[in-house]
Amino acid sequence: MTTLLHIDSSVLPGEASSSRSVAAAFRRAWEEQHPQGTVVHRDLAAAPVPHITAAAWSAGYIAPSDRTPEQSAAFAARVELIEELEQADAVLIGAPMHNFSIPSTLKAWLDNVFLLGRTAGESPSAQGTPVTVIASRGGSYAPGTPREGFEFVRNYLEAVLERSLGLDLDFIVPELTLAPRNPAMSELVPLYEASRERAFKEATAKAQELAKRLAA
Repeated sequence: MTTLLHIDSSVLPGEASSSRSVAAAFRRAWEEQHPQGTVVHRDLAAAPVPHITAAAWSAGYIAPSDRTPEQSAAFAARVELIEELEQADAVLIGAPMHNFSIPSTLKAWLDNVFLLGRTAGESPSAQGTPVTVIASRGGSYAPGTPREGFEFVRNYLEAVLERSLGLDLDFIVPELTLAPRNPAMSELVPLYEASRERAFKEATAKAQELAKRLAA
């Protein structure tokens, strides 16, 4: 049986969130292929993980016998998140752009699972695991657009997920999500609708392709 680790981080609920909606389409397609499989879902907006502390960070570089009770407790919380990542056959992450970057809750999750010598370093423990990121954004930051230089979501996640954790990274990017609600962007609504439709199709196709590949 396969396991999908599904991370949501949007502060908006349900269909009000593009990243949640597209991720839900991915998950539905995945579950259709793996009705007996397991989905581990972490909603970081509803149940945030602890931000990294000195105790949680330092415990990763101290022998278990030398840890204080505080360090042991803090590190146990990190290990739970790390093991979820290591045990997943595929990872799905909803990463909406908040003020040109990722939500702080998602950053906290990354800080917890990033452990040099285990998940990061020469032989990352989850290396090769496919991860699909739904990187929604209210505008467009594609190459050639006026705000191209404000693209800090994909660049950051490529550095952490792909180059540091060794994951097999793929992006699905629903953009211009503010167009239906912002009168100043009304002329961009058709582009938003096309982007949204494309994102749903890509999510479904990607989930099906991954499911078949992992089942082979």
